[in-house]
Amino acid sequence: MSEVIHSFTTTVPRWQPYVVPVDLATATEEQRAAMQVTPSNKGISPYVLTLAHDPESLAVRSPLFNLIMYGKDGLSPGERELGATAASIVNRCVYCAAVHSSRFISHTKRTDVIDSIFADGLDAELDEHLQAIFDFAARLSATPPEAAEADAQAIADIGLSELEALDLVLSSAIFGWANRLMHTLGEPVKD
Repeated sequence: MSEVIHSFTTTVPRWQPYVVPVDLATATEEQRAAMQVTPSNKGISPYVLTLAHDPESLAVRSPLFNLIMYGKDGLSPGERELGATAASIVNRCVYCAAVHSSRFISHTKRTDVIDSIFADGLDAELDEHLQAIFDFAARLSATPPEAAEADAQAIADIGLSELEALDLVLSSAIFGWANRLMHTLGEPVKD
C-alpha cells in the first residue's frame, strides 16, 4: 500500500496516476509522436504517459513547457524554478514543489531559500530580490490571482526587465495549470 505525501520536501516522490497510463509498447503513432519517443528516449514518466491519452494536447503542452522553463533569454533558470516552486506551494502540489525546489537548489546552491519556504510557506522571509520574485509568483498563483500593481512594481524595483517579468508570469502560470492537472490525474506517493 502506498502512502500519499502531504508535506513539502526536495525528495521527489513517485507520482501515481488515477487512470491507467498509455502503454508505450502499444501506443499509437500519434501518441508516440506527442511523447517524442525515440529509440534512445524510452524513460517516459507516468505523468507524460497519462497525458498521452490526449496526444493532440500533449503535442502542444510539451514544447510550450520547454520554451517557458528552458528558454535561453530572460529570467535565470533558478528564478524560473523559484516561480514554479511558489506556484506549487500555493497549489499544494507536493510533487512539483519537490521537482522545482530541487532544480532551484541545483541552479543556485541556495538550500537556505528552500528551507525557509518549506518551513514558513508564504510567510518565508527571503532576500529582497528573491522575495519579490517569490511573492509575485505566489500572488499570481492564488485563485483568483492576488498579484497587484505593487507586486509588479516590486519586481521592476529589483531590476527585472520586461522579458524577465514575462518569464516569471509564464513560469508561474504554467504551474498554476500543471499543478491543478496533476492533482486531477494522480497523487504523489511513497512506497
